[in-house]
Amino acid sequence: MNGVTAMILAAIAAGGITALLGFVFVPWLHKLKFGQIILDIGPNWHKHKQGTPTMGGLMFIIGVSLAVIAALLIDHFLMSGNMLVGNNESNFALKLIAGIAMALCFGLIGFLDDYTKVVKKRNQGLSITQKSVMQIVVIAGYLFALWVAMDRKPYTLLPFVVNQYGEVTGGYWYLGLFFWPFAAAVLYATINAVNFTDGIDGLCTSVTLITGTGLAVFAAMRGLFGAGVLAAALAGGCAGFLVWNKPPAKVFMGDTGSMFIGGIIVAAAFALDAPLILLPMGIIYVIEGLSDVMQIGYFKLTGGKRIFKMAPIHHHFEMSGWGEKKIDLVFCLVNLAGVITGLLIVWFGLPGFLV
Repeated sequence: MNGVTAMILAAIAAGGITALLGFVFVPWLHKLKFGQIILDIGPNWHKHKQGTPTMGGLMFIIGVSLAVIAALLIDHFLMSGNMLVGNNESNFALKLIAGIAMALCFGLIGFLDDYTKVVKKRNQGLSITQKSVMQIVVIAGYLFALWVAMDRKPYTLLPFVVNQYGEVTGGYWYLGLFFWPFAAAVLYATINAVNFTDGIDGLCTSVTLITGTGLAVFAAMRGLFGAGVLAAALAGGCAGFLVWNKPPAKVFMGDTGSMFIGGIIVAAAFALDAPLILLPMGIIYVIEGLSDVMQIGYFKLTGGKRIFKMAPIHHHFEMSGWGEKKIDLVFCLVNLAGVITGLLIVWFGLPGFLV
């Protein structure tokens, strides 16, 4: 079984397991009365969604985890055993495993937030301070693992670097101490931006399916099939979850799912030595996060004025008369353009790092 085959099978397995788990989890969450609490500050037409089961992210967390574990075990015991081997001086296995552990920890934080909401029947779960402190602790642990894996020489890939012969090859950019605040900012921003994207039926799920697929293709281009399996499994898990989450959603992922997704996305990007690739390949996450920051900043600076009718920006389009299916489609097309742009940057800007 070669790497590409393993990626495809991981995606199919994660998607199948996730979709099938819906037949168990959706009725179970209904029975437990783990329904979504709709925020008062949200669009008033979302009130009809009150009570729709949340924490459905558990479905694809299980699906993705089982698919990745199965692929790695099969590769280790029956195949080449190369999925945890990188193609540079870093400890690729440690980066990948630490990334998976980080994503599961973020999923746990999201679960605690969701559980607090549904059990106490209130809009707010964990406070912003509580969530931020927990996230920072997890990020610190992951960065320590990166420090060890990179042999204390932190770097990221930079496209369009020209070698001594005038050829575009791309190259490693050694950031020194600056790497750590840079990496922490990427991690914290991505986790929360993905969370912002989970605001209407199917949006975060469908956008992530595209981003995960793009990262899987990037991993195959680099020959880093362990990261490829991780990204492909996430894409497959989102495809399976979309069966239940497409408009009108029968279940929501909750912070349980969105924070796990954010963790997997950044874990794959750092395993590929290219966190900056998230700027084009996760362009919708970037837009959603920036729209919220801009809205809050402008509101405070102007004493109550707003740039958008509501933030994050998908709510602006809702209030402008767009339906959820139209928003999902347009945002997915924008993200697809970003993924294609990212892959073109990789192809033309990093030819020296492709297999």
